Amino acid sequence: MTKRATNYSRREFTKLSALSLASIPLLSFQNNFVNEISSSENLNIHLFSKHLQFLDYNDMAATAAEMGFQGLDLTVRRKGHVLPRNVVEDLPKAVAAIKKYGLTPTMLTTNVWDANSQLNKTVLETASRLGFTHYRTNWLKYPEDTPITESQALFGKQALALEKLNKKYGIIAGYQNHTGKNVGAPIWDLLPILGATKGEFIGSQYDIRHAVVEGGESWELGLKRIKPYINSIVIKDFKWGKVNGKWKPISVPMGQGMVNFRRYFTLLKKYKINVPVSLHVEHDLGGAEKGRKTFTISKKEVLRRIKKDLEFVKETWENF
Repeated sequence: MTKRATNYSRREFTKLSALSLASIPLLSFQNNFVNEISSSENLNIHLFSKHLQFLDYNDMAATAAEMGFQGLDLTVRRKGHVLPRNVVEDLPKAVAAIKKYGLTPTMLTTNVWDANSQLNKTVLETASRLGFTHYRTNWLKYPEDTPITESQALFGKQALALEKLNKKYGIIAGYQNHTGKNVGAPIWDLLPILGATKGEFIGSQYDIRHAVVEGGESWELGLKRIKPYINSIVIKDFKWGKVNGKWKPISVPMGQGMVNFRRYFTLLKKYKINVPVSLHVEHDLGGAEKGRKTFTISKKEVLRRIKKDLEFVKETWENF
């Protein structure tokens, strides 16, 4: 290649740049549920109810309130606190207990994705009627025999259909980024899918733990890119360690791992992101971290470890 071939005039460079930009698909950056929310003094923190799976609705709500949570991220899914097939009968019971102890029914974790499923419609309609505003969707997997771009196009159409259903019921979906081979494990992976929607009634449930696992030191770039779609967040921590001779991310108590919460909270405030928060306590709770109903440590110790994580989040948020 000659030297002349790499030296463009300013006019030629401008023309080439314009053509390049025009070839990039436009993505939706209008998430009204995020842009209208400003940073405030406190976070609205909900405990992932999976960790209180050993308690009934009343004791679950009483315990969460006593520890200082604003609410529960209630599992309405297979093996959850509320089974989807029983949602019409059981969800009102759970909500009655939640309200009894001064908590707010805001967040759900579900298996919902297919907008054509009658069961999913029943879950969303019931949840919305009872006051819930945010829910986590089911995870997606890439088929082995289909190109990723084709799968993303299909998932984008499905996301748009789900967004329309959410709008009908007045409830907002968040897709959680999760490590491994799940769709959306790398944050950039979600953009073609969410970009097919209006970004209003569906978006990102941003998980900083999984973002750092997958993104390493570039997690800030992913956060900056996905931030217009963030409508809820998950908080937890991890470190790398060897398990049976293989390196894996290991969950640890808040502040003891690789997530830089000082920097993260500083950026959330800078971007004016203050959305519902789900606290996941996935480090050792004697089995309660996995949703088990029996565990190897005392109930008192389980709750102490959960509350310690909550106190870390509150203190760090207030100071940065």
